[in-house]
Amino acid sequence: MGKGRALSDGVIKKIILSYTYVAIWIFLSFTVIVYNKYILDKKMYNWPFPITLTMIHMAFCSSLAVLLIKVFKVVEPVSMSRDTYIRSVVPIGALYSLSLWLSNSAYIYLSVSFIQMLKALMPVAVYSIGVLLKKESFRSETMTNMLSISFGVAIAAYGEAKFDTWGVMLQLGAVAFEATRLVLIQILLTSKGINLNPITSLYYVAPCCLGFLFFPWIFVELPILRETSSFHFDFVVFGTNSVCAFALNLAVFLLVGKTSALTMNVAGVVKDWLLIAFSWSVIKDTVTPLNLFGYGVAFLGVAYYNHCKLQALKAKEAQKKVQQGDEEAVGKLLEVRGE
Repeated sequence: MGKGRALSDGVIKKIILSYTYVAIWIFLSFTVIVYNKYILDKKMYNWPFPITLTMIHMAFCSSLAVLLIKVFKVVEPVSMSRDTYIRSVVPIGALYSLSLWLSNSAYIYLSVSFIQMLKALMPVAVYSIGVLLKKESFRSETMTNMLSISFGVAIAAYGEAKFDTWGVMLQLGAVAFEATRLVLIQILLTSKGINLNPITSLYYVAPCCLGFLFFPWIFVELPILRETSSFHFDFVVFGTNSVCAFALNLAVFLLVGKTSALTMNVAGVVKDWLLIAFSWSVIKDTVTPLNLFGYGVAFLGVAYYNHCKLQALKAKEAQKKVQQGDEEAVGKLLEVRGE
């Protein structure tokens, strides 16, 4: 009786901790998105310099990552040769910098709610690029699901009250670069046995991003910043914004480490609906019924995709256990014969 109660208490504690990690991640992800929108939007803080904002984030995050790894030794660095860094990390850093630049730029032109709807295309982009790079096998059922997600997003876009072509192009470009980055992480790093958590990722990737962003920053934003004589660096705004961005990476580390990547995907869906509700009720962005219907269709497609991934993962785990059981049985048989 006491043992059963202790077990149930342990399960309850684990569930509470899991929900706590989910809540922290949702809160920080929500905060970073809304904060970036506040800084970049011309109707709010009116500081439309997405490259500079991304560079501030990367400089802050890489500095803290160096402190955590080299000084405080919270996380062990990954053993990596210079050749591996140039061939594997540098391309990923280039794609990451482009993804962040374009996604932050989209906040200047599009509402928070519509951006979340466009982000529903991420599974479509990841699967399509995975098939092109031969990382995923083509399945007609999966492609039909991807088309249903795309159809839902197209309906949402058609129903958007403040549609901006340039903003949509920026966000779709960000999705494409991010999807390519995720596929290349599997090809260039995971396949080589190199697994980076969010802190070691920032340690290796953030300085690389900073370097790539420096060149467009010189030609695109630096001249405008020089002309803006009234500009002064607000340490409170940009400092707290950078802290939130770094804390989000730590929250990803906690959430995936203590639960699973699938849990983060499900939590991401909850976060998207919360952002849409916030965008409509607080920021007063227009959300039309057609918007919601289209996103609803896309949401069902994404939910089905996550369900299929979960089933495939369970089948793979079950097959692995059967193989381990067979190997153990063969081992015991050989031991008996040896005796």
